[in-house]
Amino acid sequence: MSGALEIRKLLWQEDDTLPRQGTDIPTQRSGEPARISADQVRRARLAVARNAHDAEDCRQLLDMLGLVPGEDGIPPVRR
Repeated sequence: MSGALEIRKLLWQEDDTLPRQGTDIPTQRSGEPARISADQVRRARLAVARNAHDAEDCRQLLDMLGLVPGEDGIPPVRR
């Protein structure tokens, strides 16, 4: 599970788009969720590949995390 934790940490660090105020109190989210960039998807795929046990494990993890392109060529995490 450390691989999934690293991916979440990576995505959080890379997609820190919410404006920060001078406090540690989180800001309210707008109705639109933050979008994940193509570069973030690429980095997440690399992190999964580095930590997978074998090709099948990598394929399953990528699919579970929504990092495999769909029929339209866009991974679910980018929709």
